[in-house]
Amino acid sequence: MKVALASPPIPNSLAEGLANLEKLVKDASKRQAEIICFPESYLPGYLGMGYAPSDQSAESLKAALNRVCDIARIHSIAIIIPMDWHGSSGLQNLAFVISSDGKTLGYQTKNQLDPSEDNIWIPGTERQIFEVNGVKFGITICHEGFRYPESVRWAAQNGASIVFHPQFTEDKENGKLPTEWGSMNNPYYEKAMIMRSIENTIYFASVNYASKYMESATSIINPDGTLNAYQNYGTSGVIFADIDPNKATGLLAKRFKNQLYYK
Repeated sequence: MKVALASPPIPNSLAEGLANLEKLVKDASKRQAEIICFPESYLPGYLGMGYAPSDQSAESLKAALNRVCDIARIHSIAIIIPMDWHGSSGLQNLAFVISSDGKTLGYQTKNQLDPSEDNIWIPGTERQIFEVNGVKFGITICHEGFRYPESVRWAAQNGASIVFHPQFTEDKENGKLPTEWGSMNNPYYEKAMIMRSIENTIYFASVNYASKYMESATSIINPDGTLNAYQNYGTSGVIFADIDPNKATGLLAKRFKNQLYYK
C-alpha cells in the first residue's frame, strides 16, 4: 500500500483548512496514494488558536465532514481526518476514516488526554481496527501514542500493519526548530516514534502540522525501527511510503503476555 502523510500549516479558519486539505489530497491522489492522514484536530484546527465559534459548531463540523467525504470520492483516496466532534457525552477529539468512495468507515477517539486537555475534550473509551484495500490499521492520537504505548500494542495485537498517529507538537516558548531528525538534542517525540514501531514490529506513521516551532517531524517508521521518510521541519507538503504488510508481522506485540500485567 502507498500511504501519504499530510503536513499542512495550522489553518486560520475551517474554510482554509478544507481548502488546504483538498489541495494536499489532490497531490496525494496524483501520486497514487491509497490513503492520506492529517494532523490532530485538523478541522477546525487545534483548540486555543482563536477560531470563530461558528467554525466550532456541530453544524459546521458536520458540513465539513460531508465535504471531506466528497473530496475522498472525487479523488478516489481514503482519508483519515482528525476533527473536533460534538458527541452525546460532549466535545471529543477524534479521527474519522473515510473510504475512497466517500463512505465513513468509523472513527477513533482520543482516549488518553494530556492533563492540559482535561477541560477541553471528553476522553473516548473504545479502540477500533480499520481496513482499507486489505490493509488493517489502527489510530492513536498525539499524547496517547507518545505516552501510552499500550494504545499501539493493542492495534498490533489485533492485526494492524500500521498505526497512524495524528499529533500536534509545538514549542513557541523556546522558539527553536529542530534541524536533524532524531537528534539527541531534539525533544523525545521522534525517539518515541521509533519505539512504537520496533517494540511492536509494525509501521508507525506520525503526522504533525507544518508550524514555525514544531517539535517533531511528520514521519513514517519501518517495522524494524528505521526511518522510512520524513517531511522537512516547518515545510508544508505530503510524504509518501510504500508499506509491505508482510514485513509488519506484529511479532513482538503478539508475544506480549497480557495476562501477566492486566487482571
